[in-house]
Amino acid sequence: MKLVQDLSEMTALAASWRGQGLKIALVPTMGWFHAGHLALMRQVRQSADRVVVSLFVNPIQFGPGEDLAAYPRDLQRDMDLAAGEDIDVLYAPSAPDMYPAGFQTTIRVAELGLGLCGASRPGHFDGVCTVVMKLFHQTQPHLAVFGEKDFQQLAVIRRMVRDLDLSIDIVAHPIVRETNGLAMSSRNSYLQEDEKERALCLYRAIIFAQEKVKNAIQPLSAAELCAELEEHIHQIPGFVVDYVEIVDADSLKRCETVTVNSRLILAVKVNERVRLIDNARLYEL
Repeated sequence: MKLVQDLSEMTALAASWRGQGLKIALVPTMGWFHAGHLALMRQVRQSADRVVVSLFVNPIQFGPGEDLAAYPRDLQRDMDLAAGEDIDVLYAPSAPDMYPAGFQTTIRVAELGLGLCGASRPGHFDGVCTVVMKLFHQTQPHLAVFGEKDFQQLAVIRRMVRDLDLSIDIVAHPIVRETNGLAMSSRNSYLQEDEKERALCLYRAIIFAQEKVKNAIQPLSAAELCAELEEHIHQIPGFVVDYVEIVDADSLKRCETVTVNSRLILAVKVNERVRLIDNARLYEL
């Protein structure tokens, strides 16, 4: 595995691979790798000649008062973990290289980025789209993989790729969970042990909703089910609901009733300092 930190070096390397007819895969990350990240790397390793894992804590997707400064960082730790997954390049550019003085261009996916996380984190997806587009240009991938835990992000990136006619295959990887069901996230490292146990309210809400849908005789009201789930979460000490929504998996628009294409998407704040998200289908395929 090669560590590349210089933007021009990465661009030249990607161009060389392209010139040789090699298939390139990109795994965009902000580092602090866990088993979920490693699963993404393994997935694309099977279908690409060269795998690039980008590691960049993107400042423009963090809002005022969010955890940019506190976000966990350990380059050596991440290098050791990535090296065990047979990747070719760990690309870790600097913020001044990514956003030099005078930088003022952003990319916005209008509708898909407005609700859900976009409502409580204004500008977040503009920052995500901008950095992902830059990474696409720098690494020239044929395919890129994103985890389904950030389901809205996945939808936004797919829309950007379609709208801007990019010849990149966007691959989704299912949510990777701890053995107890908690969705893996770098932000889980912020949680105390008792908070991790209480954070299972998200996964339990998903299981409760799936069972209710499975046993329903007639289509369920999405709003009523969401209200019931919110009530359960509100009973957990220190947990505040950001949103609980049931949306169409393609458009991300609210569903009136639960259908086979519905997705339950949840976000909570833990003791006003840690934001956790999760989601799942409600009908079994």
